[in-house]
Amino acid sequence: MGSAAFCHNPRVASLRRGVRVVVASFSRSRFFRRFGPRIMPPVERIWAGLSGGRYPLSGVLVPSLVLHSIGAKSGLERDSPLMYCPEPGGVMLITGSNFARETHPAWTANLAAYPDAAVTVKGRRITVRAVRIADDKLDETWTYIERQWPGYRGYERVSGRTLRIFRLTPR
Repeated sequence: MGSAAFCHNPRVASLRRGVRVVVASFSRSRFFRRFGPRIMPPVERIWAGLSGGRYPLSGVLVPSLVLHSIGAKSGLERDSPLMYCPEPGGVMLITGSNFARETHPAWTANLAAYPDAAVTVKGRRITVRAVRIADDKLDETWTYIERQWPGYRGYERVSGRTLRIFRLTPR
């Protein structure tokens, strides 16, 4: 499917793919893995305040959403700005890379406990059902994701754990 899935202009699609290669490479750098977890969340929160929470800052360069999930322990709604990989029919894939840390991000436990969630994409709130990708489908899913985000699975190798991937289907 690739970048052309959400842009039919071949020049724009080519530019978008080039930007993604650069962003993907930078996001896998030691610098980003070290400082990204400290810098990105506060910057995203400030941007969310400025945009009324409708547009994640990361959405300027990559397809992004805000996941609204119910906390597995607290029962309270939690918001997580995330990059996503679009699939046909408005379906979205999200990956618990957690900046290649050794632990899974909390939102993955939230979706496991409460798979009915919502996302905000381009200012529009959409209710979704989250299904974790089964182990026997991970390689196939990674192949699809890496067509859009070359080298993204490198986070899995660096983290030393199997990343949790969820398919979000609009309801």
